[in-house]
Amino acid sequence: MIRLAYWLIASLLVTAGIAWLISLPGTLTIEFLDYRMQPRLGIAAILAAAAVVVIILVWGIVKRVIAAPYYIARRSREKRKDQGYLALSDGFIALQAGDAHRARQLAREAQSNLPRNAAAQLLEARADLAVGDMHSAREHYRALITNRKTALAALSGLYDQARQQGRVDAALTFAQKAIDISPAAPWAREAVFDDLTRNGRWEKAYAMVADEPAVTREEKTRKRRRMAVVETARAQIAEGREPNAALEHALAALKLQGDFVPAALIAARIYSNRNEARKAMSLLRRVWRATSHPDVATLFANAVPGVSAVDRLKRVKELIDSPPPNKASALVLARASIDAFDWIAARQALAGYANANPSQAVCLLMAEIEDGQSGDKGKSRDWLNRAVHAPRDPVWTADGITADEWEPLSPVSGKLDAFEWRVPTSTVATRTNSALVPSLPQPTAFTEPTEPEKPQSGPLALPDA
Repeated sequence: MIRLAYWLIASLLVTAGIAWLISLPGTLTIEFLDYRMQPRLGIAAILAAAAVVVIILVWGIVKRVIAAPYYIARRSREKRKDQGYLALSDGFIALQAGDAHRARQLAREAQSNLPRNAAAQLLEARADLAVGDMHSAREHYRALITNRKTALAALSGLYDQARQQGRVDAALTFAQKAIDISPAAPWAREAVFDDLTRNGRWEKAYAMVADEPAVTREEKTRKRRRMAVVETARAQIAEGREPNAALEHALAALKLQGDFVPAALIAARIYSNRNEARKAMSLLRRVWRATSHPDVATLFANAVPGVSAVDRLKRVKELIDSPPPNKASALVLARASIDAFDWIAARQALAGYANANPSQAVCLLMAEIEDGQSGDKGKSRDWLNRAVHAPRDPVWTADGITADEWEPLSPVSGKLDAFEWRVPTSTVATRTNSALVPSLPQPTAFTEPTEPEKPQSGPLALPDA
């Protein structure tokens, strides 16, 4: 309604203006050749304005006619560009969907329409790589290396190609060149870092992780974790030969990751071997409160070499409350009680875990209790039979491999920090201590009290799941 009112007012004003021009007194004489005109002043003004409008319209038409070829050419270029971008988009979609042949066709179509677009050439190189045309892919990538914008992407493609062909040295060379161009390239840093860890060059690996930029909280947490793992690997290697250096590395790892069990075990073993049991026990007690890891409690009981099984049981009871708060605590307490021939305490420790769906470790310990306390071979065999089909207990697991000791690298994929303390879902092999680190000293075994007609027990450790 307001717009209509504005339009009416404007129309009235224009009409009034025109009427005012027409009503102006006086005439204007115009002589052209033999023609002479004397229109009124207002009519002359209107005719002049109309002439200007006609001239503008005529010039616009002439200009469009003259520029028609240019506009047609530009429209053709824009159409080809649109077709090129559409082919490029469809090509990447086809490549991601697994249709490499169609992706290569679309990449060539995109290159014909976008001759200066490097993305089309990159798409064709990726498609060649997916199809298996390694020669063409290599040629495309090498052509892209000369362009600073595409050099990193080309090196990434050459790296993937070299890995597919099993040329490990060439792949590493491409990754190192990528780092020279862009030190923050994630895939290149990861490739060089993996090579350093696989070859045991832990010092350079640590320096590389230390120089890694970390901005967000997640990045800082990941960086500290990797540094702790590398330091623990260095400590693990040096433990048998240079215990002092190993202790420094283990303590450095614990500063980065306060509850990292492998580093705590190494440091505690070295303290124990140096007759510094108090430091070892203090460290293990702190880590136990954070993790409840059974290896920590086992080493805590063995912190003082040469003590009796009864003394070890007392030490375990200092660490673990009664009744045990979790299954790991119950297993450690039961193991210590069995070694000290305290069958009642062992049975009480497992009371909350032996009734409903007991795990393999619980079944094996219960079999040992039945055999040792009453000599009931039938009940002992029954528990052993239940252990065959019982749920497994947590072990160090990585890529389907279980190990008695933590390792810094996966024996299957070679990835760092692959081992986790968890229940394995499937196991293809089990690595023993001797296969892992032959020079690592094992925790001191329990010294069994000499008692006639009593079964001999092994060291204080969980049964192998």
